[in-house]
Amino acid sequence: MTDILIVLGVILLCVLVGVNVWLVRRTQTSGAGLDESMTSLLKQDLQGLHQLLSQSHAQINERIDRNNQSLQANVHAQMKQSSEIIKDVTERLTKLDETNRRVVDITSELKTLQNVLQNPKQRGVLGEYYLAQVLENVLAPQQYKLQYVFKDGAIVDAVIMLDKGKILPVDSKFSLENYNRLVEKSQGLERDQLVKQFKQDLKGRIDETAKYIRPSEGTMDFAFMFIPSEAIYYDLLVNQVGATQTTSRDLIEYAFRDKHVIIVSPTSFMAYLQTVMQGLRSLQIEEQAREIQDRVGKLGRHIITYETFLQKLGNSLGTTVNHYNSAYKEFRKVDTDVAKIAQTTPTVDPRLVDKPRIDD
Repeated sequence: MTDILIVLGVILLCVLVGVNVWLVRRTQTSGAGLDESMTSLLKQDLQGLHQLLSQSHAQINERIDRNNQSLQANVHAQMKQSSEIIKDVTERLTKLDETNRRVVDITSELKTLQNVLQNPKQRGVLGEYYLAQVLENVLAPQQYKLQYVFKDGAIVDAVIMLDKGKILPVDSKFSLENYNRLVEKSQGLERDQLVKQFKQDLKGRIDETAKYIRPSEGTMDFAFMFIPSEAIYYDLLVNQVGATQTTSRDLIEYAFRDKHVIIVSPTSFMAYLQTVMQGLRSLQIEEQAREIQDRVGKLGRHIITYETFLQKLGNSLGTTVNHYNSAYKEFRKVDTDVAKIAQTTPTVDPRLVDKPRIDD
């Protein structure tokens, strides 16, 4: 808008200057054809034009100033907003970079864990460590022992120390190869074959755990088989594995009824441990109650014996009192005889003692 006003002002100025030049030349060519009134009118027009140009220039400058201020404010606001956006984007990129590093670290850890789980020996160590952590969180250090050695050198992963020298064997088992292949196969003959193989693996682990049930060496008549994987344990519970078309008996029933082995997962094992601890506390309370009852019976027998001795003592005291009273009476008779002979008053006043009351 301001550019248009400037252009119009310049065009108007050029037109007026051109008219003025034309009038001057015409005046020179015509001699004194124009009078003073024309000259005065021309001067007035020039003055008006000058005033108009001055006003237009002032208005143009004012508008330019306002536009500059508005433009500066807009530019400042835009720069501030852009700065905030850049700052926010920078923070998000920083967080994203940290997240990416964490993802990379987690990926590396998962890869390491996968490598561990692929090695049966390392997988067994991981299961034993998991079992040790569960026992540590539930039991006191003196209530369990890791890597317990039997007389023949067999080693069970852990035993729970019970009262009267009894121990409860706990062994960690982790069959994973056939289970992973089983999970990848949803149906078909190959899956049925994998189910049989996995069942055979777990059955072998159950038989291995049952070997640690040795009552002759102080164990209970059952043992825990600890499976560190909740997924495998869940599949056992819902009969997705362990039961085939040829038999309806699952592995849990086989373990419990035939081998006296209780299969537990990390979650259920904690519940079983709490139950065992409650049972031990109840058994301890019951034994303490029996001990108190025995002691009360012994105390009753002691009281009866003490009563017998007291009765004997009472009888002895009664006999002594009778002898005492009889002797005092005889002494009074002697004193009376002496008083008669001497014609004096008897001086002895016998003080008789009552017998102890043993009937009350």
